[in-house]
Amino acid sequence: MKSFFSGIIERLRSDLNPQTLADGTADLLANVVVGGLVFVVFYVLWRLINVALQRGLNRSTIDKTTASFIQTIVKYVLLGIGLIQALASIGIDATAFLASLGIVGLTIGFAARDALSNLISGLLIFWDRPFVINDLVEVEGSYGRVDTITLRSTRVVTTDGRMLAIPNTTIVNSVVASYTNFPHVRLDISVTIDVEEDLNRTEQILLDLVMEDPDYLSEPMPRVVVTALNDYNVELQLQAWYRNEYNHLAEQFDLRKRVFEALTTAGVAMPYETIEVRTGPSHPFQIAGQTKEG
Repeated sequence: MKSFFSGIIERLRSDLNPQTLADGTADLLANVVVGGLVFVVFYVLWRLINVALQRGLNRSTIDKTTASFIQTIVKYVLLGIGLIQALASIGIDATAFLASLGIVGLTIGFAARDALSNLISGLLIFWDRPFVINDLVEVEGSYGRVDTITLRSTRVVTTDGRMLAIPNTTIVNSVVASYTNFPHVRLDISVTIDVEEDLNRTEQILLDLVMEDPDYLSEPMPRVVVTALNDYNVELQLQAWYRNEYNHLAEQFDLRKRVFEALTTAGVAMPYETIEVRTGPSHPFQIAGQTKEG
């Protein structure tokens, strides 16, 4: 037993010797510098490969979404190898290090579960391809053109110039409306007319307006449907199909304007809600064109 403790004491004296500490510190600093240089080499290598890969992808027929996915995978693979080699240069066993990270990762994973969920969702988006770069999409009320798809988020440029970074988990768990995958798009214009107006006449005015437009499609035929009816108003909806030129919002704005102008020119009454309130007893007040005694 005495010899056992004596061995431990001698080992501590050797390790705590100033010369030994100085040599160990110098070796550690040298290894850290070498490890840093190794990682820098792999980083520069990734930058060079990325430039060459970008040029090759631009000349190929691969779409932008697949090209972005390939570049992302190459980036993480090269930088991951660079990190492992850098750790090995410092003297850290990469296998043991990764195993220890796995144990710690169980604890960190609960805090980083959203990030991991976005990563997995990003892979699902690349695999399922519900949309690609430059598609027009609508996600949870946000409408715009897909600019970038990464493993963490999808970036959409809205019609008012905002860049939205939508987490991929939101994309996967939401209903995504794509306005690009179908060659035709239907424009719906809603109008409200007075209940006493000639419904057939109004319908014909709207249909004639659409048929004057060279961009409309005769199949399916445009139509006017009644969407709501009450004692005072009739709500109509004009439904017309157009070629999907990826500018249907501008077409819809223009069609809505022309509908208003056509109905106004034809003298079709389009009532709006009016409220007139007067103080005092037995004074009449108006609500939506009605007169009641107050």
